[in-house]
Amino acid sequence: MSWNAPVTPGAGRPVVSFGQPEGYDERARPRPLGVRLPPRIALAAACGVLGLGLIGGAVTGSWLVGEPGGGAARDTFTAAGSLWHNIPVDRLFPPTVAGNGAGPGGADRSWTRVAVAPDTGCANAFDPLLRKVLAPVGCGRLLRATYVDATQSNVTTVGLLFTKADAAGMRALGDRFTTEGLDRRTDLVPRPYAAEGTASAGFGDDQRASWTVSVLTDAPVVVFAVSGWADDRRAGEPEPARQAMRSGATSAVAQAGLGHEAKGLADRVERALRKNVGPAPEKTP
Repeated sequence: MSWNAPVTPGAGRPVVSFGQPEGYDERARPRPLGVRLPPRIALAAACGVLGLGLIGGAVTGSWLVGEPGGGAARDTFTAAGSLWHNIPVDRLFPPTVAGNGAGPGGADRSWTRVAVAPDTGCANAFDPLLRKVLAPVGCGRLLRATYVDATQSNVTTVGLLFTKADAAGMRALGDRFTTEGLDRRTDLVPRPYAAEGTASAGFGDDQRASWTVSVLTDAPVVVFAVSGWADDRRAGEPEPARQAMRSGATSAVAQAGLGHEAKGLADRVERALRKNVGPAPEKTP
């Protein structure tokens, strides 16, 4: 009770405590009254509280990154799988893409879209072996667009493969790509999309110079990109973007920044995809 608290009739004056009363130990030293936990018990209690906090943080983190287990994560996964027919093409493949810091040495890049492929199946988009690797997750829809860089020296096709798989299927495919190094095999390179009358007209299988493939596990989507020169030159054996982007790499592909072209554009299209995934709409009664 405080000093100005009303007094209930018959209850007497309010009782006010100014501090914790003290007692004395065996050496006549003052000490607070009450229960004191032994050091070991106090330490164990503190560790228990800390452990609960870490567990709670891990659970919250799993919801935020879309790991399975929460209803929101499942809703996000489902919503991402339907984006191909709910979102305008300009939001998935913007007409222009800014690649700040995306080039070699942190140089800025920019890309302009020159072609959009019709949304189709996957029959002609991948080499037979890559199509076989992707078969377990199925092909729901394939969207592709081709871009040219600001100097019109390089062309890059970027794609979004919307699969038919559930979260477990996407994790299994992602684990396989990681453990078997499938994203580095030169016999598993996506095919480009070329359009007549554009800088990509001669962008065929022989012009593939660098590529990247990313299997998302919080959405039923595989993001990929393949880059090459815009002058139709044959590239020889393509280099994985990660390899071509290494510091000190001296190959023609690395020197031309084609690894950065593929990785930078794929990353930004993936970001655009994620921005378009919002909470599931409420169902009307």
